[in-house]
Amino acid sequence: IIMNTNASSEILLSLTTLDLSSSQVYPAFVLGTLAYIIIAFCNLLLLTVIVTVKKLRKPMHFLLLNLPISDTIGATAFYPQLLSFIVTGNKMISYPACVTQAFFIHFYGTGNLLILSAMSYDRYIAICCPLRYNAIMNPNNVIIIITLIWLINVSLILILILLLVRFKMCRTNIVDLYCNNPSLLKLVCEDTAVNNYYGVAAIIFCQGGSLLIIMYTYAQILRTCVMTNQTDGRKKAIQTCGTHLVVYLILQISTAVTLTAHRIESISSTTRKALGVLILVFPPFLDPIIYGLKTAEVKHSAAGWSE
Repeated sequence: IIMNTNASSEILLSLTTLDLSSSQVYPAFVLGTLAYIIIAFCNLLLLTVIVTVKKLRKPMHFLLLNLPISDTIGATAFYPQLLSFIVTGNKMISYPACVTQAFFIHFYGTGNLLILSAMSYDRYIAICCPLRYNAIMNPNNVIIIITLIWLINVSLILILILLLVRFKMCRTNIVDLYCNNPSLLKLVCEDTAVNNYYGVAAIIFCQGGSLLIIMYTYAQILRTCVMTNQTDGRKKAIQTCGTHLVVYLILQISTAVTLTAHRIESISSTTRKALGVLILVFPPFLDPIIYGLKTAEVKHSAAGWSE
């Protein structure tokens, strides 16, 4: 990401502190390291199982393949920097590094919403239009859907960041444990109305759009499940869709709470810090576990793959 002035690259920003005592530093580092290792391991395991097991080479699993990639990007953008901060006590971060971290964290959040929306569409076609499923979700269309997910994601976040880096920073204290667009905009003393309008439009498009897709597809799926006489088919559909819905709700709630915390001034700094990391802790940690344990095909394939 190119900065608009040479001076910008020399700015050092200060992230908010964890307020750890000397006796808490080691436990916090161990806990953070374990969390990152577990997240990376579980997501890479899910990724490896889907790639290597032939019977999982289906449209749904090709779409699912993108979720651990996105989760790993988000966790890697956050945890190494946090762990370094805990060990060294150095809360300073360069402006380019901060903007880069913000890019990848927003890239992760937006990517997950788009991926889960595409997966809900896949389940809708599979359950509501089973006879047309292979024709609609053919390899070419799946590739187009996946390509669109990443292109839309990159475009949305790149514009967000480019709108940000045109400003000069007049403050240096970031109110979060990590860099993100709202916290960086608070460092600007110029008019950020365009950024705010774009941010709201992006939120409506990503969160609102994905919510509409989920509501429509699940309403149709529920109607089909109620009308069908096949108990086994109904049970399998509800199990698969229930798993997807849990993952989606975890992401939506985490995102909504994180964004809301930024806009309510009365929230204490400690509470804001805790709420701010929700989106970077729970979705990357729970997604591979939920899909690994609750999706029968993945669970059985993982068990067979590990033997």
